[in-house]
Amino acid sequence: MTLYARFAAHLDAILDALESEGALPSGLERKAVAVEPPRDPSHGDLATNAAMVLAKAAGTSPRALAELIGPRLAALDEVASAEIAGPGFINIRLAPAVWDGELRSILAEGAAYGRSEAGAGRRVNVEYVSANPTGPMHMGHCRGAVVGDALASLLEAAGYEVIREYYVNDAGAQVDVLARSAHLRYQEALGRPIGEIPEGLYPGDYLKPVGEALAAEFGDSYAEAPEEAWLDTFRRRTVAAMLDLIRSDLATLGVHHDLFASEREVQESGAVDRAFELLGEKGLVYRGTLPPPKGKTPKTEDGSDWEPTELTLFRSTAFGDDQDRPIKKSDGSWTYFAADTAYHMKKLEASDELINVWGADHTGTVKRTQAAVQALAGRPALDVKIVQMVRLLRAGELVKMSKRSGSFVTLAEVVEEVGKDVVRFTMLTRKNDAQMDFDFARVVEASKDNPVFYVQYAHARIRSMLRKAPELGIDMSAPADLSLLGDEERELVKLAAQFPRMVETAAQAHEPHRIAYYLHDLSSAFHSRYNEGNNDPKRRFIVEDNRELTRGRLELASALGQIIRNGLGIMGVAAAEEM
Repeated sequence: MTLYARFAAHLDAILDALESEGALPSGLERKAVAVEPPRDPSHGDLATNAAMVLAKAAGTSPRALAELIGPRLAALDEVASAEIAGPGFINIRLAPAVWDGELRSILAEGAAYGRSEAGAGRRVNVEYVSANPTGPMHMGHCRGAVVGDALASLLEAAGYEVIREYYVNDAGAQVDVLARSAHLRYQEALGRPIGEIPEGLYPGDYLKPVGEALAAEFGDSYAEAPEEAWLDTFRRRTVAAMLDLIRSDLATLGVHHDLFASEREVQESGAVDRAFELLGEKGLVYRGTLPPPKGKTPKTEDGSDWEPTELTLFRSTAFGDDQDRPIKKSDGSWTYFAADTAYHMKKLEASDELINVWGADHTGTVKRTQAAVQALAGRPALDVKIVQMVRLLRAGELVKMSKRSGSFVTLAEVVEEVGKDVVRFTMLTRKNDAQMDFDFARVVEASKDNPVFYVQYAHARIRSMLRKAPELGIDMSAPADLSLLGDEERELVKLAAQFPRMVETAAQAHEPHRIAYYLHDLSSAFHSRYNEGNNDPKRRFIVEDNRELTRGRLELASALGQIIRNGLGIMGVAAAEEM
C-alpha cells in the first residue's frame, strides 16, 4: 500500500467514525475525495479535499466539516500537524519517522517498490506499431513503438494484465503491391534483367533476399506465369518475411509483442459478419444515404458531380461520431472500417479495456472506432493515443523518409548509432501528441539539458559513491541512523516516496511520459544536493570523518538510485552503472 493509499484509508476510517457518531449523514459518495501532495510543498506533505467535496451533501460548510476532520487526522501517530487552509482544505505534515520508514521501505522492497495492485488484474489490450508489413521499421514507427511498449510496462507495474498486440494489415492493396515488388526481385534472382523499378512498386533492397528465397523455393515456376497464379503465394511468403524483419527490428529497440493478429484471418474467420449481426440486433445497422461531402450539393443539371447512394451504414452518431459510417461498399464488399470493427470485437472477447497507439494519420478515424467499440461493449472501452511524427535531424538538416522511394532511415540504424536506451528515453521526453525533434547530436550530448544524460548520470553518480564506500571502510550492511539526516535530505525522500503514486496516476492516464518527467525532477533534486558538496565538504554524501552520517546519506542515495532504476525499468531503459 502506498503512503497516499495508507492515508486515504486513515481518512476513510475517520469519515466512517463521523458517520457512526451522526456527525455526517451515512452513505456519502466519497469518489471525489483525494489525498495527494499539495501544489505548494511549503503547505505540507499531504493535502485532502474531503471537506470541500463532502460539505454540500452533508448539509454543512467546508470549513465546519474540516474542523471535524482535522483534529482526528492530527491525532494520528504519523501526523505532526493537520491545518485547515482557505475555505476547507486540510494540509498534513508528517512526522520525520514516516519518511525514515518510507526510505527503509524503498530499500527493502527494491525492484518491487512502486508496483501495485491498483489495476486489480483487469485485462488490457495495448495495440501499437501495427505498421503495414511492407518493409523494415523506420523512424516513423519508432515513437509509437516506444510509447506503446512503455505504456504496457507501466500498466503491468500498476497491476493490470496486459496483452501486447500488433495488427498486421495483410489484406489491403498495399500487400498486393508488395507481392508484385517481390516478384520483380524474384525475377532478378533468377538472373533476368528487370531494369528500372516501375513507378508504384517498392524499390528497396530489403526485398532482394525475399526474391532470392522465392527463387530458391520455386525455381522458375512462376517466371512466366500470370499474376493470378502466384500473387497469393508471393503475398503470403513476402508478408511472413517482412514480419520476421519487423520483429528483428523491434527487438533491437527492446520491443516485443505477445500477439500478431492478421487482418486477413479476421476477415476469413467470418468475424465481420458476426460483428454486424450483433450490431444489427441492437438496431445500429440500416440502409441509408450520407449527407453530401463538404462543398458538394446533390447532382443537378448545373453540373454538380455528387449523387447520393444508398449504403449499409452503422449508426455511429449514437455514440458521438460526426456522421454514420458505411460498412459496405456499393459493390457489397465490406469497408475497411467494417473489418476494423470486427477486429476490435475479437480483442474485446479477451480483454476488459482496449488501448490503441496510433500515428497522427489515423486521427480522423478515432471517433468512429471508439463508437464501434462502445456499441459492441455496451460501454466506452477504447482509448486511442495519437502519436505525432518525429522529425529526424542530422547536422541541423531534416532527414526525409519515404518507404516507397526506398530512401529512409531504419530504426535499426538509429539504434546502432545512438543506442537503444537513448532512443527509448528520448521518445518519452514529450507527451505522445506533442511534436518532437530527434537530433542525433543532442540526444547523446553530455549535458544537463539532455534529460537522457541527466537521469543516467544521476544513477551513475550514486553507484560510484556506493562502490567507494567499502574502499573507505564504511560498512553498509547494518541500517544507518536516519535521524542524522536533515530536512533537506528528507525532502529527497518525500520526492522519492511519490514514485508509487506516480506509477498509478500515469497508468490511469495512459501516459508513460510522466515517468520520464518524474525521473528528471528526482535526478535534478539529487544533482542539486550532490553539488552542494563542491563548496562545503560537510554537505557531501561521503563525509570521511563522520561515518554514521555518511551511512545515512548513502542509504538515501541508494534509495534514490533504486527509484531511478525502477522508473527506467518501466521505460525499458537500462540504468547506467558508470559514465
